[in-house]
Amino acid sequence: MRADYPKITIVTASFNQGKYLEDTILSVLSQGYPNLEYIIIDGGSTDESVHIIKKYEHQLSYWVSESDNGLYYAIQKGFKRSTGDIMAWLNADDLLHRKSLFQVANIFAKYADIKWIMGSNTYFDESGFPFVFEAQPYAQRWSRKRLLLGDGYFVQQESVFWRRELWSQAGGQLSESFSLAADLELWLRFSRYAKLYSTSYMLAGFRLRSENQKSYTQRDEYLDQVQQLLEEERRRADGIRYVFVYKLLLNCFRLLPKRKWQDRLSAGLLALPPKIVFDRTNVLMLSYNPS
Repeated sequence: MRADYPKITIVTASFNQGKYLEDTILSVLSQGYPNLEYIIIDGGSTDESVHIIKKYEHQLSYWVSESDNGLYYAIQKGFKRSTGDIMAWLNADDLLHRKSLFQVANIFAKYADIKWIMGSNTYFDESGFPFVFEAQPYAQRWSRKRLLLGDGYFVQQESVFWRRELWSQAGGQLSESFSLAADLELWLRFSRYAKLYSTSYMLAGFRLRSENQKSYTQRDEYLDQVQQLLEEERRRADGIRYVFVYKLLLNCFRLLPKRKWQDRLSAGLLALPPKIVFDRTNVLMLSYNPS
């Protein structure tokens, strides 16, 4: 094993997701990443999930199947057993893109001051075919200001990776107080200490399903939790006053005749960090180009 491969921890929490679980497991194990710590926490599934997990247990660092208190409890239980330098979680129906863990390691190795990253927003349909949604050019770049504004876009949890030092600095745990939006609560805490850098590389994607998907069946409850978190963080950061002004300015920018002017002014106002992109000469580079 090469000494320069940092240990990457991936935690997957699962409960009766046997229809998709094997694809998720294979998307992680087929990476061929030589310093992987893969942990699966199953909530006592009654479908074929445990049988699937046992097929791959010799490649897992740890797994358990027992009753628990839900998704974020299970993820936290996995992270408590983890030792990786870089951390992430992947839900039991989502997927990593090919070789993405190698690129994660490359990014963190090249940019020692970057503490957390998000890959290009990608999705999978129910059959596992990847696709993207069209979005505004700077939609995948984030700053603490933009997080606090809550402008209708969301950090894609599946493709977020962070250094353990940031995890520890931000408290070293997931909140179980928010049953649907604990990921946003974590991102808000991370944002107090470090900038989120995005990359145009595809790291992981969210699978859209036709049934039993909480992000759709409980969307109103999720948005209520999002609003509560944003209001609490704005009060903590004394950021309530600027929210109205920033939204007003962003709306004014949209009246400009050229899209590139709109995007550049918006990105500047929001203090969006540069994006990690491919370059033929440097392989990886930071770019302020919002596209």
